[in-house]
Amino acid sequence: MTDAIQHIIEPHVQDLGGFQARRLLPSETLTMVGPFIFFDHLGPAVFPPGKGVAVRPHPHINLATVTYLFEGVLLHRDSVGSVQEIRPGAVNWMTAGRGIVHSERSPDDDRSKEAILHGIQTWVALPEQHEETDPWFRHHPANTLSRWEEAGVSFTLVAGEAYGYTSPVQTFSPILYLDVQLAAGTQFTLPDDYKEQAVYSVTEGLYLDDVPLEQHRLVVLTPGAVVNVSADRTARCVIVGGEPVGERHKWWNFVSSRLDRIEQAKQDWQHGQFEPVPQETEFIPLPQEPPRPKEQPL
Repeated sequence: MTDAIQHIIEPHVQDLGGFQARRLLPSETLTMVGPFIFFDHLGPAVFPPGKGVAVRPHPHINLATVTYLFEGVLLHRDSVGSVQEIRPGAVNWMTAGRGIVHSERSPDDDRSKEAILHGIQTWVALPEQHEETDPWFRHHPANTLSRWEEAGVSFTLVAGEAYGYTSPVQTFSPILYLDVQLAAGTQFTLPDDYKEQAVYSVTEGLYLDDVPLEQHRLVVLTPGAVVNVSADRTARCVIVGGEPVGERHKWWNFVSSRLDRIEQAKQDWQHGQFEPVPQETEFIPLPQEPPRPKEQPL
């Protein structure tokens, strides 16, 4: 293993109701990379006609969700009134702040045929001073993002700044989110612009400083390392990172710097205190917490 690699995180496969996701963050090894506290690789999932994604309304606090698709389409609805389809190469950024509720479903026209869903969903922890900001949602079409090619390597800057480019996606702290596609025999250097960075191997065929990377691994880099990424075939990776925002607590869909805030969010959801999603009547109930062990006699 090269000195540039600090951790290699293997995915934990989650069933999201009809399709699988590979969850890399949080993990037993590491909770966060920069402000990223959640990283799911969705699919690729193939849905037969009549089937699709049906994620019922559920709440978030003190974070932002970022949806970025390689293939397929999702319909986003939320409690601030947003209704937005997302397609490959576009970005849906939803700031939960003091609280938001949203659903994600396959559009009706997509359910009428065989459909594929493949992409990345991440959560970004908000800095403490912005945790309770008003919730908002913004959609960024694919043609508004910074895209460039250099020596057979194609870059899309999903969020943040890199190589002199800046994404139009509004963020709350220094962040890096890059989608990189490599032709066979090409390479690029990932500079040490951010304190924490990680490379996710979407496909096979990738090397980090000439060390082969298994597919579906999140490779957390050593701070300050300047890393060379190469490919021996057509390949794809995602780079995430940024400046750390401090310790965070996570329970279900809630993230906060304060445990008592998460407890409050539980109660608020249990008692219907979040704003509902217009046109939605379903919701995901608060999960039942495992019973606490009985006190043992002294």
